Amino acid sequence: MSERHDQEYVLQRQSRQQLLRGAIDRREFLSRSLVAGLGLAGIGTVAKSSLTPALAASTRPLTPTFYQWIEDLHPGIPKVNAQFPGLNYQIAPVEGFGIERFVAEAKKGESTWDVYVGQTPFVEMSAMIKAGVIEPWDNYIPKDVLDDMIPSIRAECTVDGKLYSWPFLLDVICTGSHSGITSKAGVSEIPATWDEMLVNAKKIQESKAAPFGATFDAHGWRSLAPMTHSLNSNVYTSEGLFDFTSPQAIEALILMKKIMAVSQPDILLEGASDGGVNGTPDEVAFAAERVGYQVKYQNAPLRMAHNWKDPNLLRLGPLPKFTNGEGSTVFWTTGCALFKNGQNKEKAAEYIKALTYNQQIWKDSIAGTESGHPGQMPPYKSIYAGWAANKPDWLPAFVALVRAQLDRAKAIENNLFGLQQFVIGKPIWETYLKGEESNPKVAMQKVVDAVHAEMKRAN
Repeated sequence: MSERHDQEYVLQRQSRQQLLRGAIDRREFLSRSLVAGLGLAGIGTVAKSSLTPALAASTRPLTPTFYQWIEDLHPGIPKVNAQFPGLNYQIAPVEGFGIERFVAEAKKGESTWDVYVGQTPFVEMSAMIKAGVIEPWDNYIPKDVLDDMIPSIRAECTVDGKLYSWPFLLDVICTGSHSGITSKAGVSEIPATWDEMLVNAKKIQESKAAPFGATFDAHGWRSLAPMTHSLNSNVYTSEGLFDFTSPQAIEALILMKKIMAVSQPDILLEGASDGGVNGTPDEVAFAAERVGYQVKYQNAPLRMAHNWKDPNLLRLGPLPKFTNGEGSTVFWTTGCALFKNGQNKEKAAEYIKALTYNQQIWKDSIAGTESGHPGQMPPYKSIYAGWAANKPDWLPAFVALVRAQLDRAKAIENNLFGLQQFVIGKPIWETYLKGEESNPKVAMQKVVDAVHAEMKRAN
């Protein structure tokens, strides 16, 4: 071996060790290797699967695709896009979390897009993994970004030790209240327990402070699951499915029926948009100032209060709990999926880092703009630490409250039927809520039977 090759070999080993320790990223490793005259030698042992798309000349510009509602709620996205000349920004062909187009292209070994912004781990991530639609971010995401993720969020986005969702928007199920209504009724703005909420909701109606006392979103992942978690969050089977027949889930279903007695009559109807999952009756009632309390992720009451005569009357607080309950809730992130058959994967990582760390997006989301007030929050420890060290004058108090709830919240576990189990079960458990089935345990056993039957058919 020549002296030059000896030097190249030493440099290669040093760079490879630094890469494995996280001291440098893949881009730096490739750059050093090529400069040293190594070409492609040795690189395959580190990231063989990702080398070809990273080095091959792309036949198209970086092409991200976004779920429509994310663009609608976050007007700062075009400013991020402007940092990437030639970007081919698109709106995703999805509605109601449908991924059919993505799956159809994957079967052909194709993808029109490079990255999808709109993936929620428990909703569609497992299905996209199984269908070969997406690949992990691990070969592309900088180590400092990975380490900056709040641990519970990183865990939510991880399957078999690989990060399949780069988190973006954080939501936590909590309580929103109209302080003008609660004040008129002489009740607390944020009840600590479900019993207190029920008593207060009845007083709101009796005092005619508002037509209805409390409301919730009837979709199970937004109501049944968080209410169950408030009693005990250890309610998942060994398969990773929600345990509908657990005593905690039964109590949550009974609670839903009690709240319905002080809520608007259309509470169980589907939403008016996005395949029924958005524009839901609880949002309509809260936006119209016709109900005192709303149980939902924090961005919902913030958005609805934007329609009030005085949005400053909104109060946010923790999800109530059962007496002697755990006091947990549900959280999820909406994040970014890397298409397995996409291109520009290194550039996609650059783009998503710029998007998710953009301070203007977080200011617009948390402080609100003329177009709305989503209130969705970042997934990174460093951003909260920065705000704690040097608090911006626009930072509202609810950020600390929601962030604190995350430490008690639990994500719905990832499973191929993570979302579908609630879709399948909703019309069945609603037989109890509507009075068609008197026994909640019977209704919930039928839910389990239906979910298992569907899983059997899918296999």
